Amino acid sequence: MGGGDGEDPQKLKRIAAAAYDYDNDPRWADYWSNVLIPPHMAARNDVVRHFKQKFYQRYIDPELIVEPIGTTSTSQPARTATPPPQSSSSSSSTSNTNTRQRGSGSSSRTSGPSTAPPPDSTPLRWDQQTIQFSVNAWVFIVAVLAIFPLVPQNLSNRAYRLSFLGTACSSIYSLYSLYGKPRAWNLPALQMWFQTVVVTKDFIYSIYCLSFITSHLCLKFALVPILCRALEHVAKFLRRNFSSSTLYRKYLEEACVWVESNTTTLGIMSSQSEIGTGFLLIISLLSPQRNIIQAFMYWQLLKLMYQAPATAGYHQSAWAKIGRTTIPLIQRYAPFLNTPISAVQKWWFR
Repeated sequence: MGGGDGEDPQKLKRIAAAAYDYDNDPRWADYWSNVLIPPHMAARNDVVRHFKQKFYQRYIDPELIVEPIGTTSTSQPARTATPPPQSSSSSSSTSNTNTRQRGSGSSSRTSGPSTAPPPDSTPLRWDQQTIQFSVNAWVFIVAVLAIFPLVPQNLSNRAYRLSFLGTACSSIYSLYSLYGKPRAWNLPALQMWFQTVVVTKDFIYSIYCLSFITSHLCLKFALVPILCRALEHVAKFLRRNFSSSTLYRKYLEEACVWVESNTTTLGIMSSQSEIGTGFLLIISLLSPQRNIIQAFMYWQLLKLMYQAPATAGYHQSAWAKIGRTTIPLIQRYAPFLNTPISAVQKWWFR
């Protein structure tokens, strides 16, 4: 009785850890990006499950007991070795497993298949990562050209729109690879799929980029979140896949380590630039290039960023800092603005 009571809570904790929504927790992305393991190991479900349990133990439930990865891998040969040999095929399978455990190079026929599965099990994941890295590296280079002051105006404007286009394609591709398409093309299925993806960071950035691609207004300040996002993706990919390269260690390791250790700083910078872009769009309403629809839709997007779990932490902190700075000044020098500000706040928190 005592042993069963000791196992049941851990079983429930493991079930809770498996059901936890890691995709919508920004801490999991930072935690997983700092785990340095080979690419073929990162594609194994048992390895991902192990590190998810360690993350859950660290941030959610410290009482969860995380078993080592080796316990699952060593239990399988033990199960295959327990049945008595009944035929020549079963004896050959047990000899193959024993050969894999010893890791001897004398049996070339059994050692070949043991090394073949890792390359066969990772090409899809590797291709997705490579595509994302290529697009984000291209976006970073093009965005730098767009904001560099010595670049000709025509080339700078074209690079400006290509930066948003590349980020939108990267975000939409990431949404498709993670969530797929709706199960059916009817209203309930579309609503369910939309409710799942609307709070994700990729969806928010895809709408963010589309709002500037379709606009004639050119705000170079809006490229700051694009640069931060591309830089973070490129640094994570390089550190995870090229950490043993001599060129990486000589020229890129210090920069990539700085980026990955300052993701919070990049998140704060992105949120502040996104809010600042919203105020620039309001100011642009006084210019001939004003776009009322874009300004209204962008502030709807800022409202979503304030509420979505992937971006809420940074945006709520930025808005709290703005409130602490501006509200005392408004109450002292412009108290007539309290009424419109309260109306805007009711709309914002609705």
